[in-house]
Formats: sequence, structure tokens, C-alpha cells
Amino acid sequence: MKTILRLLYGAGFLFAGIAHFTRSKGFEAIVPAFLPFKKAIVAISGVIEILYGVVLLLDRRTSFVTKTIPGFLAAVFPANVYMAAKNIPLGNKQLPKWALWGRLPLQWLLIKGAKNIDQ
Repeated sequence: MKTILRLLYGAGFLFAGIAHFTRSKGFEAIVPAFLPFKKAIVAISGVIEILYGVVLLLDRRTSFVTKTIPGFLAAVFPANVYMAAKNIPLGNKQLPKWALWGRLPLQWLLIKGAKNIDQ
């Protein structure tokens, strides 16, 4: 189970991190309006996600990653709230409001699950 969880998180983070660069406008749109340097925020969070993905997929130094994933996911949570509150499309798809708000509890499940990757 530990290996499957690590691989799922690794692939998810790698895919999301790459998307920060291939679909940067969509990610910039969900950075809350009060924050400056949207491009830099998207790029930095993308690099972090790529690094998390690679480390998890290669099974290297995962204890550092699994200890910091919850903080990272909590730090980007306001972007998901902003996305739901402003009804911002997910990529090119406009999701129903209930789906945008329904994604929020999933973030907390990801945080909880990250603590089990190394156990």
C-alpha cells in the first residue's frame, strides 16, 4: 500500500507541476488577487511539485517530502478556495459550483494521506 500511495502522489505531483508551466495562465488565474507576483508563485509552486513528484517516484529522501507535503498543500489551499469563490474554470472546463467547492475537502484528504506515504 505504501508503494502504491507513494507512486500515486509522485505521479500526481509530477503531472501537476509540469502543468504549472504548460498551462500557467490557468494556475495564475487561481492565485488570489491580493497576492503579487502571480507568475513567480506559479513557477515556484510548480518546481516544488515537480521535485516532490520526482523524489516520490524515485523513492529518494521521501521522509523530507512527506513531512513537508502537508504544509505545502495547506499553503496552496487558499488558491482552491479562491477558485471556488470566484467560479474560475479548471483548465478550459467550467465546473459546476458544487464541484469546485467539493474539491476543497479532497485537499485535506491529500494532506492526511501524505502522512501515510512512509508508514
